[in-house]
Amino acid sequence: MMEPGLTTLQSMYDFATTLERLSAAIEARKIVVFARIDHASGAASVGLILRPTTVLIFGNPQAGTPLMQTAQTAAIDLPLKMLVWEDEASKVHVSYNEPAWIAARHGVQDLAANSVPALTAALAALAREAAGG
Repeated sequence: MMEPGLTTLQSMYDFATTLERLSAAIEARKIVVFARIDHASGAASVGLILRPTTVLIFGNPQAGTPLMQTAQTAAIDLPLKMLVWEDEASKVHVSYNEPAWIAARHGVQDLAANSVPALTAALAALAREAAGG
């Protein structure tokens, strides 16, 4: 299923390896990881089962601030995040919101002046590094 504005890559690795590769790629670029949300663990804490599903929330104020300066409501979609998840066939994926979609959602016209190409390239590189593509 394709969702507008969402990019998903299938990983060559298992869930734990994919998540570790993503974390390492983010840290290697000296990007701040603000939160790690383990949804499967949260589900288990209330007696529910959820396949491995973890979101990393991360960012760089130098990259994200120009977008928020143009459209302050973009802050609802920032910092950036990536989801590592395992599907019903035990295949692992890395998903993220496309920066151009975020910009369009908030009415940003001049993408180049608002770091969108740089954010797009950075997210694509992180996803490829995590997934092994």
